[in-house]
Amino acid sequence: MNSGKYVFAQLLQFVNHYEFDKFVKQYNGDYRTRDFNCWNQFIQLFFGQLTARNSLRDICTCLKAHRNKLYHLGIKQYVNQSTLSRANENRDSRIFADFGNYLIREVRPLYADSSIPDVHIKNEVFALDSTTVSLSLKLFSWAPGKYSRGAIKIHTLLDLRGSIPSYILITDGKYHDSNVLDAITPEVNAIYVMDKAYIDFKALCRMNESEAFFISRAKTTMDFSVTEVNYNIDETTGLRSDKIIILNGYKSKKLYPEPLRLVEFYDDEKDTLLTFITNNTSASALEIAHLYRNRWQIEIFFKWIKQNLTIKKLWGHSENAVNIHIWVAICTYLIVAKVKHSLKSDLSIYEIMQILGISVFDKTPIKELLTEYQINQDVKEQLNLFSENF
Repeated sequence: MNSGKYVFAQLLQFVNHYEFDKFVKQYNGDYRTRDFNCWNQFIQLFFGQLTARNSLRDICTCLKAHRNKLYHLGIKQYVNQSTLSRANENRDSRIFADFGNYLIREVRPLYADSSIPDVHIKNEVFALDSTTVSLSLKLFSWAPGKYSRGAIKIHTLLDLRGSIPSYILITDGKYHDSNVLDAITPEVNAIYVMDKAYIDFKALCRMNESEAFFISRAKTTMDFSVTEVNYNIDETTGLRSDKIIILNGYKSKKLYPEPLRLVEFYDDEKDTLLTFITNNTSASALEIAHLYRNRWQIEIFFKWIKQNLTIKKLWGHSENAVNIHIWVAICTYLIVAKVKHSLKSDLSIYEIMQILGISVFDKTPIKELLTEYQINQDVKEQLNLFSENF
């Protein structure tokens, strides 16, 4: 089926053009557009993310150099930098945001059965955090950050089963992390893992009333009284205490009047005592600690997208252009995740991204490309093992 097709053209088969056009029509994205429509804008930016181009100029130069191949790549025509820049400035970023959310709805269920290390419960588990991209305040005056600098925050709710984002919010650098809790609709029985920056007792109470669970680090200044103690804990596992508490502070008690569970766990690797608060009383204390430990997956996700997608060098200065840029990067991650699942590849998303990024002008079927790489890796590991034994 893919014989003679470029790898990039094969990749576009995993992208639903029909669904993308729905959002273009919804926001009238192709109004007064002749040739360079929103779809062509998207696939050229997708090409830029996949091949790690540093700027719009790099994208345009690369496509121009291969202009005889563009039709077979699935790209209608190359354009100059100013045309692509104007499209990013003027076309509604909600087209790309809504398409990104469509991809989230499509890809997340594919990984719903993925396991979480040391966690055996069946609940959906999410990690909530944000990453900051520092900017020049002179160029990005709409995005103030701390200390008289510019910045944007990418707030992410990551499904820990498969490391697929389920919610993305892009804000300026001064937007407080806990405010994102007001924008999220908690799912019944889902578990939300977050650090102490997200302790907003009003929002946590609303989450509790929605029959969702939360796990967070406790602030050292938290005032509470212990009402019940579980003495049946195994300290060899790292656990130090498991208690039921109520808040004492006038304001905090009013915002969250219900009892909370407090679990203390000693991390011998970092030689520190970690204190967690949660409204989940059914999971074991050790499982609470393991659930929080898996929050590191969102840190790895942020590190991965910053290293492997063009995030830190933005392709525009306006808020609209930045939103388009970030959402196309997220779409790229989701498309590669979809490819991984569809081809049942054992390679990581990082490895697949690296292979596809340098193979866009190759005509090898993607499945064969990934299989050949896997075989070569297996052979290399066997040879290394052989040489170590002798």
